[in-house]
Amino acid sequence: MRFWPGWERKKDDLNDELEAHLRIAVEERIARGESPEEARGAAVREMGNSALVADVTRSAWGWQWLERVLQDIRYAVRGFRRNPTFSFTVVLTLMLGIGATTAVFSVVDRILFRSLPYADSGRLVSVGLTAPIETQEFALGGFYYEWQDNQKPFVSLTSETATEPCDLTEVNPIRLDCAHIEANFLPTLGVAPVAGRNFLADEDRPNGPKAALISYALWQKRFQLDRNAIGRVIRIDGHPIQIVGVLPKDFEMPRLQAADILLPQALDVAAERRQSPEHVMWAFARLKPGVSIEQATVELQPLFEYSLRLAPAAFRKEVHLKVRSLRDRQFHDVHRAAWMLLGLVAAVLLIAYANVAGLLMARGASRERELAVRAALGASRLRLARQALTESFILSLAGGIAGCLFAAILMRLFVSLAPEGLPFLSKARIDLRIFGFTLAVSLVCAVFFGLISITRRRGAEALNQRARVSSQRASLRQWLVTAQIAMSMVLLAGGALLVRSFWNLQTQNLGMSAENIMTAAISLGQTSYPTNESQLAFFQQLQHNLRFGPGIALAAMSDSLPPGGTHRDQIFAPIHVEGKPQVTSGTGGTVAWRWVTPDYFKALQIPIVQGEGFTEGELASSGNFVVLSRSLANRIFSGQNPVGQQLRLHSGAPDSENPLCTVVGVAANVKNGGLAGGEEPEYYRLRRNRPEDWDQSAVVILKTSLPASVSEQWIRSQVASIDPTLPVDVNTLHEEVGKMADQPRFEMLLVGFFACTGLILAVIGLYGVVSYLVVQRTAEIGVRMAVGASRADILRLVLRSALRMIIPGTLIGIALAFAMTRMLSSLLFNTGTHDPAAFGGVTTLLVLVTLLATLIPARSAMYVDPTVALRSE
Repeated sequence: MRFWPGWERKKDDLNDELEAHLRIAVEERIARGESPEEARGAAVREMGNSALVADVTRSAWGWQWLERVLQDIRYAVRGFRRNPTFSFTVVLTLMLGIGATTAVFSVVDRILFRSLPYADSGRLVSVGLTAPIETQEFALGGFYYEWQDNQKPFVSLTSETATEPCDLTEVNPIRLDCAHIEANFLPTLGVAPVAGRNFLADEDRPNGPKAALISYALWQKRFQLDRNAIGRVIRIDGHPIQIVGVLPKDFEMPRLQAADILLPQALDVAAERRQSPEHVMWAFARLKPGVSIEQATVELQPLFEYSLRLAPAAFRKEVHLKVRSLRDRQFHDVHRAAWMLLGLVAAVLLIAYANVAGLLMARGASRERELAVRAALGASRLRLARQALTESFILSLAGGIAGCLFAAILMRLFVSLAPEGLPFLSKARIDLRIFGFTLAVSLVCAVFFGLISITRRRGAEALNQRARVSSQRASLRQWLVTAQIAMSMVLLAGGALLVRSFWNLQTQNLGMSAENIMTAAISLGQTSYPTNESQLAFFQQLQHNLRFGPGIALAAMSDSLPPGGTHRDQIFAPIHVEGKPQVTSGTGGTVAWRWVTPDYFKALQIPIVQGEGFTEGELASSGNFVVLSRSLANRIFSGQNPVGQQLRLHSGAPDSENPLCTVVGVAANVKNGGLAGGEEPEYYRLRRNRPEDWDQSAVVILKTSLPASVSEQWIRSQVASIDPTLPVDVNTLHEEVGKMADQPRFEMLLVGFFACTGLILAVIGLYGVVSYLVVQRTAEIGVRMAVGASRADILRLVLRSALRMIIPGTLIGIALAFAMTRMLSSLLFNTGTHDPAAFGGVTTLLVLVTLLATLIPARSAMYVDPTVALRSE
């Protein structure tokens, strides 16, 4: 009975059709006077060359081919059912390898391969200057407009200024992020609003009509995608502003910062050209067709040298022109990490391939008798090869489908664990391109595994030959396991280095305490609080209310908090000690500084190592006071006592803007450049009860003994009692410090996951090979035990075979890890790429785990019954 039930009926129909045409042709020839014999012979000859016969033949061959394919599929499925453990193991292994590879490719695809969400994004570049105070390229209003007027390599040049918090002060006020852009910003990027229009030129001028572009997310969340929102007037920081358009759903700012609302810069261009540059900008341009980045840099060099006249002569050698692709600007910091991640999953995929290859070779050896029988019954090598490819294709397809499902789960896991600030991860999707990648990987698996199976099946020699593994093939399987162990060593070494780095990051001394500290970040609206006096009054009232609250031990205010990198900066050179010559050449690097109130140091437990620090009595003083960090004090005063000394912080500026400051103390160094950054030199200025010392923003610092949830509710109530429309961001300082470790934690978990996956696959492969070797050597083991070998001797025999794979794999893995972990150097904190503790730990772990995987089949070998083993022979 044939596999395709309709084949017999189809064949009969084809024969009937041929007979009918032949009969008609014979009748026509007889009618023309030919004899029946001549007519039939001529008709048969013509029919043999006719298109109908060709069609019928092709159709018959097509049905036969389909029948054979379906037969191969049915035979393969039947074989998988007879050995479900093998089938499940192969599919599971492929699922882990292909799923991990697909998930990571979805993440790095946008970083390494996918174009940015702008029209012809390959021609977009970032343009500007780099200096010690700012390593990312920037522009200043004083020369930016000269560049815009005289540049030649660009179709257009545009800019954005700082993105700042802003408040939507309507019903249910919310805190948003507002970015200020030029009117030609979106056209330069090649972006058009999905609803409404772009800014007009008049709207980008001082005192022009107030307009705003809102993000798609804000349009969806606040206005429910209502197109009538276009033209609606909303109040931002109390100002009435008209919505003129909605940004595309996939729009992102070139610097990848969050932006809910875009506003025109509305700068006075004429004033910017006349005065010293004050507005810091970030410039972007679209290259003319055929112009490279190198050519653009050469053409901008004269403009850059002309702009250097604005910088002091001593600083000019530290300022450089930089033109680079927008992709490089966005992903430069994560580019190496993306390649590293892709390399890690490639290692996992190779381990999975090696594992499945070993399983298929072992299965092929066990089926040699079966294949010899099929060959003796007339099956050709082509027939056996087609069957092998069919089986490998089914397994690979099943593994690919399971891998896609596993990749979707991994993507959800990655997104849930990922820290904020990784927009390329949150937007990663398994789309048709990624599905195509998965399909390609699965097809490669199918061909690879099919070739392995074909190679095995050509080795079937005779019907009565005992199915056993030759020494050459056994050696190949052992080297596959050795390769798996080596790749696992590389993965484990990378994971161990990141674990060590993360531990060092978490346990380092910050120079301050974050325990029992509540913080409340507040930014006042310009309309409600237009003057420094009104801003001072608000913060004084708030500090008074909070200071005497329940459980509050100390209350202080600052404009920023360590250890984050969000503080004010200046260059070192203008800091000048009164009465001493200024000897600094160049910029001298950067110095951080903050506005603080007297209890700032006590609340954060920052020790004052010299002097007394700020006092309450100085709040009403007309003097100017400063506290230096220890590193800055040592640099300025070279070991002398700085307390009581006077200095100017901005030499060269008018005295009204650069008063003499008295040093009243030296504070211990604090981690102020981020968890992974250094301890930057820093000074603190006292925020006195004078309007000029205050602005719109402040961070409240409370040391409290109450639970965080109770303190948060109480802080919000106190802010609302003064201004119920004012948003406030309340957190514990411990949580904020923890968030800074989110990215290293994510990197550690990611690499650790792949390391564990690789180790599990390698252990499975080792277990499978050792188990198969034990089965193949059952007779030998029986003979050994019959002539007096003990169970310990059998254990040593099996372990010796396993160590031939474990030791070379571990040594090769250590050598590879030493060479490849250098790629992790930028991700490590206070940890060397060849850290002995990390390498020693993972080497011990790998050897112990692989030996444990060996003990299970070794135990089976120890309890082999010699009588049964010999009888089976």
